[in-house]
Amino acid sequence: ADLSREGRQELAQAYEVMVMIDPESDEARQESILGRVREIVEQGGGTFESVDAWGRRKLEYEINKKGEATYHIVNFSSSGEVLDEVARVLKITDDVMRHMAVRRSGRSHGTQSEDAAPVS
Repeated sequence: ADLSREGRQELAQAYEVMVMIDPESDEARQESILGRVREIVEQGGGTFESVDAWGRRKLEYEINKKGEATYHIVNFSSSGEVLDEVARVLKITDDVMRHMAVRRSGRSHGTQSEDAAPVS
């Protein structure tokens, strides 16, 4: 069935994706990765809302022999197919150490909903 833009928007869910980037990546590379996420969301008919840069944080355990990562929280609304494409691209992108997506509930912007579904 051919869905109009309005029909697709009704199927949109609000997502929050935590992206952990190699702390040795420069700012331009980090912006490039986050810009690619925005591009995928917008090309898929979704709404890119915000990026919250948490900065460098110490890890509980090393990932790829690194004890820190640069954290970014990306918020957007899209279909599940767009989220799947974002996850696929993050998984194969150099400098992305880990990522995790959760579905945001409509109640509160900053908290995970009870139906949080890790994607990475």
